[in-house]
Amino acid sequence: MSLALARKYRPKTFATVAVQSHVAGTLKGAIARGRVAHGYLLCGPRGTGKTTLARVLAMALNCAKKQPDGEPCGECPSCTRIWSGNASLDVVEIDAASNRGVDDARDLRERAQYAPSGEHGYKVYIVDEAHMLTREAWNTLLKVLEEPPPRVVFVFATTEPQKIAQAAAPVLSRLQRFDLKRIGPADVRERLAAVLAEEQVVAEPEALAMLARAADGSMRDALSLTDQVLSWGDGTLTPQRVRDALGLVPEDETLALFDLILDRKAGDIFAAVARLADHGVDFNVLLSNISDLLRAQLAIALGGTPPDISDRLHAALDARKGRAASGDLVRMLVMLVDLEPHFRRSSQQQLLLETMLVRFALLDRTLDLEAVLTGVMSAPHGSPSSGGGGTSRAAPSRAEPLRPDVMRAAPAARESDAPRAAAPRLRDSGEARPMAVAEAPPPRPSARAPQATAPGAAAGPVADVAAPAALMPAEINRLAEFWDEIVDAVRRNGRGTLASMLDYATPQAVAGNGTVTLAVDTEAHGDAIAQGADLVLAALRSRFSGVERLVVKAQQAAPMERLTEERVMERRVEQLRKRDPILDAAIGALDLRLMP
Repeated sequence: MSLALARKYRPKTFATVAVQSHVAGTLKGAIARGRVAHGYLLCGPRGTGKTTLARVLAMALNCAKKQPDGEPCGECPSCTRIWSGNASLDVVEIDAASNRGVDDARDLRERAQYAPSGEHGYKVYIVDEAHMLTREAWNTLLKVLEEPPPRVVFVFATTEPQKIAQAAAPVLSRLQRFDLKRIGPADVRERLAAVLAEEQVVAEPEALAMLARAADGSMRDALSLTDQVLSWGDGTLTPQRVRDALGLVPEDETLALFDLILDRKAGDIFAAVARLADHGVDFNVLLSNISDLLRAQLAIALGGTPPDISDRLHAALDARKGRAASGDLVRMLVMLVDLEPHFRRSSQQQLLLETMLVRFALLDRTLDLEAVLTGVMSAPHGSPSSGGGGTSRAAPSRAEPLRPDVMRAAPAARESDAPRAAAPRLRDSGEARPMAVAEAPPPRPSARAPQATAPGAAAGPVADVAAPAALMPAEINRLAEFWDEIVDAVRRNGRGTLASMLDYATPQAVAGNGTVTLAVDTEAHGDAIAQGADLVLAALRSRFSGVERLVVKAQQAAPMERLTEERVMERRVEQLRKRDPILDAAIGALDLRLMP
């Protein structure tokens, strides 16, 4: 019986190990210079050459005819036995997946005490899937790895080195670690072409490219898939033959779905996916094809060259260039990435795929938030988009959120489209409180307030508030209306902490003697505001006339509020409105709400 291609063409020398020259060259140099370590850890994805390098190392250490540069001959009886995996006195391969316990580790430690059979040979223990060893097994091997017997070499191969670090971190300092790289499609195609030429099989370049993509960086998988395709029939290795043998989805089917998305034919997607399901298409493969197609189309849209696609697909995507904006393609890829972790383990893959494709087809109905806000701010006063009076108003369509802070227009109509009177916004301090309203008479010499006050200095710092042509009289409603500007002025003067405290303060009253009273939740907030009273008074005087003193009152603590999801959303909206005036205007004009 003939050997499988993965076994028949396993490399016999360091030079023939594909891609991993950084590891092969180091190991070969260590043998040539007599600097062989007692322990190695080979890490990397499956099928990249870990076990092969371990065997070639064992062959070189025990080869009677090895070359001066450290390469084994690959032909002597010792090399032949080791390369084929047959029984050898000096080379032992252990599968840690089935020999992972402490008893197996004790047996390995005891066997390591025996000397090699040859006078100049080495005993090499190759432990595959080393991450499967238990913590106790590693502890048993720790001493022999730290002080091994003469001419004994341990080689551990693993795809998950992080598990070894978690189970037995001290072991890593006793071993030389080498990380093997994934094998790129170009290297896989080159190796497959050489193997098929040796097998006297003619292969089309596109068929080799399809095999290289399906291998996903594993040379062993590439050779195994090639074996599978060769079993399908005789003659030239064609793309159709590869597709039939591996159950791949034809490019035409993926392009047909992409055309439905570009043409915005969301209703036709269900029938197209159902037809593919009737033909037994693997939805995981189809999802992978869609992601590759979108990635390639994005590269073409940005003026780049998409890698690893056929010339036919490249020409088809070139013809579709410009039909989908690069921003839409990016959003599609983001949705696809978010879906993939759930898709792999879902029992409703067809439904998830249909939903995703429909969302792709409806991307033209989404809103650009930046454009909406720009339109709101640039619209003339009193127009529908600026929240003024009017009987008709363009309602934004329902759209998927582009990011967590994007708002959606509420479907229900507002109570009134009439212009809203400017009303003071109460900051949350546990519960809503009524605000006292008092007319401020012309200023007069102030008396000392009975409460703890912070006197205002006439030569205090100047706040960064543009003074109007005429100062407004200090009146509670106007003070509450312009309170955000006062806070922003304090913040622009470099007092961010003080401004943060003022965010939690509420103008409560303006007395006839020019005393402005602020209500805060805690005494700590009051003390912080009192220390910066000069700056607060300067900001108030730049906007209002007759302001003489600042009084800060700590309110009695309100009972703890039970937070609900709705209340959390309200608080988040309040924070966003304070942070961005444009967004504040959009929320008021369009009645936006925050999506969960």
